[in-house]
Amino acid sequence: MYKIAIAGASSLLGRELKDVLSDSPLASANFALLDEEEAQGQLDQVGDEVTFIQAISAEAFDRADFTFFSGTEELTRRYWRQALRAGSTVLDLSGALDQEPGVLVRAPWLGTEAAAVDLFTPAVVPAHPAVIALALLMDRLQHAAPVRFAAATVLEPASEFGRVAMDELHQQTVSLLSFQSLPRAVYDAQAAYNLLCGMGESSAVSLPAVEARIRRQYEALTAGRGPALAVQVIHAPVFHGLAFSIAVELERPVETMALEEALSGEHVELIADDTDSPSNLAATGQNDVLLRLRPEPMGRNSRFASRLWLWAAADNLRLAAQNAVQCALELRRLRPQGSVQ
Repeated sequence: MYKIAIAGASSLLGRELKDVLSDSPLASANFALLDEEEAQGQLDQVGDEVTFIQAISAEAFDRADFTFFSGTEELTRRYWRQALRAGSTVLDLSGALDQEPGVLVRAPWLGTEAAAVDLFTPAVVPAHPAVIALALLMDRLQHAAPVRFAAATVLEPASEFGRVAMDELHQQTVSLLSFQSLPRAVYDAQAAYNLLCGMGESSAVSLPAVEARIRRQYEALTAGRGPALAVQVIHAPVFHGLAFSIAVELERPVETMALEEALSGEHVELIADDTDSPSNLAATGQNDVLLRLRPEPMGRNSRFASRLWLWAAADNLRLAAQNAVQCALELRRLRPQGSVQ
């Protein structure tokens, strides 16, 4: 029987992670739900197991085979070494550790070589959900034709920055409708009814930091095998769900049907109906990336295209949680079953 600790269990991502774990081969594990003191004592559940959220301490990680960090970056930096000293393998969903020596960025859906992951890997960073979607689509396009140029605009929701960002977006919306002053503790800018490529000077969140993380992880996962990708992150005034507008130019014209065949498959749902566009709302609760392909026809020959637009959407929390659980399953075969102490 494995023991799994979830640090940041009361966060939005922590709650999604518990749901995904409940439907995974790890559902029978013993779970320790951990969080900051303000969440201590809350009643929670993983699968059929009802338990309380405990305060994080050095002893909380004892005999844990895996520890998922699903809270803030600060929480991860504060406690991840304690988890390592207790003998636990760390899976960091916060992204705080992706530049730490020896820590690997992973996305098993991409089918990249896992030989670098071994028993002595101290920690793994499950890739950012935007990175998973972008790398998956770029990899599949390359099976149709080499990619000459690709640029993606990532529309990021408030839930990527946690419950406090969602609460402030809601409060700003209500304040605008009632002609009141806006709360700005998180964004230091008007996020409601607005698209932002940057926040205020005192903002608690940083879009350039998110862009840098996406570029860094994309390069780590593709390791020079994927096409170069220009990325811009825009904060959208929505609570949940990622959306992507991606422009691609191929080295040679490809038949539209061949492009559709290359892009569709496991983890990607290709939507052809004009009336059923992928959207952040449609993606909520879905396990796959929803995708719409719009080739630019070459003159009179509408069957072939070398330039195309991709419009995609994904449930950011579900995608992140699924990837984290897949990373744990990838590591499971390298761990002795049960406690290693």
